[in-house]
Amino acid sequence: MKRFFKKLFTKNWELKLISLILALILWLILIPEEKIFSEKNLTITLETHNTPQGMELVKKPLDKIDVTIKAPNRYIDQITSTNVVAKLNLEKASVVQEDYTLNETMISIPAGAKATVIRISPNTVNLKLEKTKEIMLDVEPDIVGVVKEGFKIGGWRVDPPQVLIQGPESKLKEDYIVRTSPVDISELTQTTEFEVNLILPNPDVRLASSQAKVKVIIQIQEEESEDKKRGNSKIQENNLSP
Repeated sequence: MKRFFKKLFTKNWELKLISLILALILWLILIPEEKIFSEKNLTITLETHNTPQGMELVKKPLDKIDVTIKAPNRYIDQITSTNVVAKLNLEKASVVQEDYTLNETMISIPAGAKATVIRISPNTVNLKLEKTKEIMLDVEPDIVGVVKEGFKIGGWRVDPPQVLIQGPESKLKEDYIVRTSPVDISELTQTTEFEVNLILPNPDVRLASSQAKVKVIIQIQEEESEDKKRGNSKIQENNLSP
């Protein structure tokens, strides 16, 4: 028996080796590419969708994750980081939950690629939601420059004097003030109205309406000269004399 197996593998071994190679080549040729699978590692974008109404995403999760995709050889080259994306649905999220698990159903792959996700890293991401807060804040103009000699500011007024601001609870304080873009008074000789932009106190808050500008009215008065002041004083003295 031992001699039989030895002769089986050694007799005409060159022909047997060639036959094996030819059989392997023929097998590779005849098997369709759809039945030969490969794996591919990708770094893809993680998107968040459907943040609940009345809530704010104050701590965002990672914007990139790594995945391993398995697909038939025919389609594997068509699957890239540009057409595969992870979508995290926050529709049922809450302010108390911070860790969210990722799974293969959240990975969007081109239709018809017949691919499967076999690994996601990391498979858990951390984020934080807060309730949305709205408050009315005072608007103060940013007045720059000095009026020309002989004139003075009689006062200023903002229209409207307050605007409605909204944002995450922790980012919106009652003592915040909304400033305006600079109002230069150095060339003014009469009462003037400006339309200026609003500058919010925190980049995490926003205007609750489409109103992005307010009117600032600067009242300019002419200063009395010394001679005019003395004349006015004399008139007052005469008026007071018996």
